[in-house]
Amino acid sequence: MVEAFAVASGKGGTGKTTSTLALGMALAEEHDVTVVDADMGMANLLFHAGLADVETTLHDVLVEGGAPVEAAVYERHGMSVVPCGTNLADFEAADPARLREVVATLAADTDVLLLDSAATLSSRAAVLPVVLADRVVVVLEPTIPALSDGLKVQEYASSYGTDTAGILFNKVTADSELGRLHERAERYFDGPILGSIPESAAVRNARDAGKPLLVAAPGSSAAATYGNVAASVSIHDHDPEALANRTVSAIQPDPPVDSGQIPR
Repeated sequence: MVEAFAVASGKGGTGKTTSTLALGMALAEEHDVTVVDADMGMANLLFHAGLADVETTLHDVLVEGGAPVEAAVYERHGMSVVPCGTNLADFEAADPARLREVVATLAADTDVLLLDSAATLSSRAAVLPVVLADRVVVVLEPTIPALSDGLKVQEYASSYGTDTAGILFNKVTADSELGRLHERAERYFDGPILGSIPESAAVRNARDAGKPLLVAAPGSSAAATYGNVAASVSIHDHDPEALANRTVSAIQPDPPVDSGQIPR
């Protein structure tokens, strides 16, 4: 079995990478999990996962005649992690379309694929992970404008046959209008509200220390909430070969068109 999830947000600063690693570690208690940093232009998952000094990254795989994907897979925190590099020249040399073959290869040897997507859907490279996934987890800050950003992600994903696994509110404070936000999210989004991650010094400290939240602060309320979210996500039993075939034949997408906003 295997299922591919894109973790996306529609804008930067939502805590998407923190969420990807936290969900991955929580899901790894029950499943074989592979996390891929598919944010090829603004990669930072390698810093969070303690992989800043590795020799081979996804960029090295995506260039013509590049390294095999197995060379860029590292075992960390109970998961397989494929980091992306931060060198601009490497990014420019990489062919994002090759991500299709990377996902197909990884799908043959894992239960769950988590694709940490780009912050904004502004290019083909940015939206390709959403197109390749079976479902998308939309990470949002607890504001009405953020709902509009998330709705654009969902609409674009749906146009390519990718379902919505659910909405994850992040950086939730005591004065966040969760009741109002939940009502609108339930009205406009296809997937459920997976959970609300509290704003936490533990999250900030983990990020500053270059460690995943579930390593730096496993007893924090934020870590516990991620665990509950992971437990609520059912993993569908897909045929790895079928996923691989669909992935390698996926159409290279166009950037999405602005589709308007959720009414206030």
